Amino acid sequence: MSSEPREPSATEASRVGWTLRRRLGVALLVAGIVLATILAIALTATARVRSHQEMVTRDYYATVSLVNDSYERLAAAQSSMRGFALTGADALLPAIEDVRSARSVLRLDDVPAPVREQLGDELAGLVTSANAGVERWLDEFAGPVVDAVAASGPVPLAPEYFVDGQVVFDGVHEDMDAIVALVNDARDAQTRELTAATRTLVFSFGFLALSTVVIGAIVWNRLRRWVIDPLQMLAGSVRRVRDGEVDARIGTDGPDEIGELAGDVEDLRTTLVGQLRQNEADRAELVVANEQLVYQSEELARSNRDLEQFAYVASHDLQEPLRKVASFTQLLRKRYGGQLDDRADQYIEFAVDGAHRMQRLIQDLLLFSRVGRTPADSREPVALEECVSGALANLGEILEETGAEVTCDALPTVVGESGLLTQLFQNLVGNAVKFRRDGLAPRVEITVRRDGDEWLFACRDNGIGIDPQYAERVFVIFQRLHAKDEYAGTGIGLALCKRIVEFHGGRIWLDEDSDSQGATIRWSLPAGTDAPETEGAER
Repeated sequence: MSSEPREPSATEASRVGWTLRRRLGVALLVAGIVLATILAIALTATARVRSHQEMVTRDYYATVSLVNDSYERLAAAQSSMRGFALTGADALLPAIEDVRSARSVLRLDDVPAPVREQLGDELAGLVTSANAGVERWLDEFAGPVVDAVAASGPVPLAPEYFVDGQVVFDGVHEDMDAIVALVNDARDAQTRELTAATRTLVFSFGFLALSTVVIGAIVWNRLRRWVIDPLQMLAGSVRRVRDGEVDARIGTDGPDEIGELAGDVEDLRTTLVGQLRQNEADRAELVVANEQLVYQSEELARSNRDLEQFAYVASHDLQEPLRKVASFTQLLRKRYGGQLDDRADQYIEFAVDGAHRMQRLIQDLLLFSRVGRTPADSREPVALEECVSGALANLGEILEETGAEVTCDALPTVVGESGLLTQLFQNLVGNAVKFRRDGLAPRVEITVRRDGDEWLFACRDNGIGIDPQYAERVFVIFQRLHAKDEYAGTGIGLALCKRIVEFHGGRIWLDEDSDSQGATIRWSLPAGTDAPETEGAER
């Protein structure tokens, strides 16, 4: 797939600037601002409710209780003063002394600070007025009565004395009533504010819940339109391609990110479709080539069978007339040899030699054509040592004449045809003896070693050797490296060896890197029944 940037389409170009991240960011920002505003209002209302609730239930309640207690203390002091003046009973003094020691009916510092701050100067003026009236009552009426009774006992008091004291006391009482009324009015105002704040709080939390639901629905709708629907459209397009509609274009509507994803998938589809088309074309060409190869293989097999059959039949049918030619030329040489001129004797020798060479060629060709004609299931375990013994027995005359020395390792047992494997060793050893150096007794060494699942063999000699440039040519049938008057032979020996080795599933080659004198032919055979490897033994 190409890594070059893809040109945006017109639809994608119109979407530039409103990416999914930007849309979601704006939506969440707006939702956050709305919810934060509503939450701030709700928290403010909660704080107000708590403040007003504390004012009503704690501060104003304590203030009213304080005023009532002060009024009761003052009333108790007035009653005790009258009773003490009439009876002089000491049990009435504590109530009077409580007010005399305080010199006031109500201390402004005892009023809760929030109430003092809210009622301010009005409350302070009433408290000051009440305390001034209490001091006047104590100094002008209650104090002198208590001192006089304490000094001389109960004394009768003039009625106007009580009337004047009551007037002062009533003034204090009026101030206390004004304080109570002022506190009650402020408490009622705080109660109304508490009710309003509670209503605001309930409304705020209700609106917050409703806003949360509405914003959630809006966000879900936006997500469905911006994300879910485009992705479902993209998935549907991909499934159509998966189900076989490879030419269906993949596209979607939505933010830039999803549009770019759809474009990338479309590029991938285009690339894959192109590769699929190319693969189909290549497959079609491969099918045609395979059909041609099968046809050519069948034709080649048929041609090889025909050639083998022809070689076999030709070699077999040529045996009889050639035998007659050879027999009669030999008779001609025997009967008329020396009776004709020298040229006639030479012609007769040429005819006899040609007949013999033709017989050997036909025999080798017949043997070459027979290799591979037997079925593979006719093979059996073959002891290669017996094959070497048979080959050396067949070559016994030439080995004795040349004084050749052949050494061989302990050879394994393999699966194959005994006759062909004997012919293999016979050809290799025969070639080594044939191409010997003048004045040097041939020496042939056959070695073997195990390499994985195959045996590796080598046949080394001290002969004239083979030029590495002919490493392939020597295994081609009828190929000769020397003239027939130098070395006898038909040019089939090593070709037959190659055919026998390949028939047994191995391979054969000339060792071009061998540093030994002469030639080294190597070949491999599949490992069959193992035989112990021992030191080489001379045969």
